[in-house]
Amino acid sequence: MQETFLYDRNNDKNSSLKVWLAFPGIYAFGMSSIGYLSVFRALDELDDVFAERIFTDTKNTQIKPENVDVFGFSTSFELDFLSIFKLLEKYNIPLFSKDRDEFSPIIYGGGPVLSSNPEPFAEVFDFIMIGDAEDTKNILFETIRVNKGRKKSEILELISKIEGVYVPSLTQFSVEKNQVLTLSGDPYSVKKCTTQLDECIYTPILSEESYFSNTFIVEIARGCSNCCGFCQAAYLNLPVRFVDYEKIIEAIELGLKHTNKIALLGALICAHPRFDDICDYIINKVDNGENIEVSVSSLRADYVSEKTIEMLVKCGQRNATIAIEAGSERLRKVINKHLSEEQIFNMVKMAKEGGLHGLKIYAMIGLPTETQDDLIEMIDLIKRIKEMHKGFDLTVSFGTFVPKSHTPFQYCEREATKSLEKKYEFLKKEFHKMGVKIRCSSVKWDYIQAIMSRGDRRLSEYLVEVYRCGSNIGCFKNTYKEFIKKNKLPKSEKFALAPRSLSEANPWDFICLRPGIEALKKEYDRLLR
Repeated sequence: MQETFLYDRNNDKNSSLKVWLAFPGIYAFGMSSIGYLSVFRALDELDDVFAERIFTDTKNTQIKPENVDVFGFSTSFELDFLSIFKLLEKYNIPLFSKDRDEFSPIIYGGGPVLSSNPEPFAEVFDFIMIGDAEDTKNILFETIRVNKGRKKSEILELISKIEGVYVPSLTQFSVEKNQVLTLSGDPYSVKKCTTQLDECIYTPILSEESYFSNTFIVEIARGCSNCCGFCQAAYLNLPVRFVDYEKIIEAIELGLKHTNKIALLGALICAHPRFDDICDYIINKVDNGENIEVSVSSLRADYVSEKTIEMLVKCGQRNATIAIEAGSERLRKVINKHLSEEQIFNMVKMAKEGGLHGLKIYAMIGLPTETQDDLIEMIDLIKRIKEMHKGFDLTVSFGTFVPKSHTPFQYCEREATKSLEKKYEFLKKEFHKMGVKIRCSSVKWDYIQAIMSRGDRRLSEYLVEVYRCGSNIGCFKNTYKEFIKKNKLPKSEKFALAPRSLSEANPWDFICLRPGIEALKKEYDRLLR
């Protein structure tokens, strides 16, 4: 397969430390993940380290399995563990860290799922990276490299002292206290690693076989100042950071030497202080005859300018995506999404008049305090948009609310599955009458995600059994029943549905990050009470 590397590689197969970095999916998906590729680049540039990418469809490897020193996994979703187990078994590596001997590679994981609540996976990984990997890679892998040949337990003890590195084997989980403790019984803590984003992160390797073929992705912002009550991505990435305009332009210029497809990435890209200038820069190139295709991540309706729409249309986009989350202004205020109906209508008007053909709208059901009236207001909102802009294509995608760790709504109750399914049926019926396309997430799979989002270390054994059983919905349900019978797990409702007391400790509280537990409690109080 043809790949274009946009950096100088180490690529010395005789390097003393040999690392596999795995993406829990096929090559096409992995090569579209800027997070995974940027971590690989960081490893690939280290002296005396030979790194190789591994995917679920990898057939042949450059490094022989028996010569791998470190085997890392980049995770973005809770269900990635299915592919992680598949890859470990493929290379004859025991799934539990306690079952591996000194000849097994050091197994580690990183990414947003593990940074938010690593406990369901604690018995799988030898160590876990908490937070951004950019600032710790050098000292971490240098420590492993210079100590190669020592006992694995000694190496893990050494790297546990590095900021952002969590070694589960050096801790214990107290069911009684609902806390992660040191082996001596004291409270344990690890600080999340946060990079300053001084440099522009961009796609380091272009591939025609990537899901977004030959697309050069540029991260222009990290984090979101809005901080919706449910949004883990916002809270995990505080403080909000914007890349300097000059470095963004420099990165785009590099990308355009190799491809005409550019994607701008960030939770709130339009809030970049110079986003209109970035749009002007791209528009000017197109007006001067350059063929450039630009795509963007989800837009905020209250930040989008006419310049943004002009840039998207001139660069070949027919549709854009906005997230409104809830149909009523009351409920949007509850979740801290201060987006008025007027702003939504203005954005739709601007999009159509600017030349876009349609919008994809993200929304949620089951949000805290939601009532039937809120659903009716959602239907009414979409109906009025459709009537005002005939011929404008609308698609509404719904997900269900999942309480996520490190957010104010981690304490909230999740609605029961049957109730959520009934709401979906109501919405499907009403949207069908309007002739508006609707897409809905799976309530049952969202329930599994909720279990893993607020679960504890006792889930590790359960997840392995689910994988061995076959990994379908039935396996998740039946295996959980068996674990309850054996008194190995509480009822699943405790993790997935039940509200949590503000005075109760959480399994993930040992991770220290801004704004801190007390601030989350105050925000929960402000939004809901």
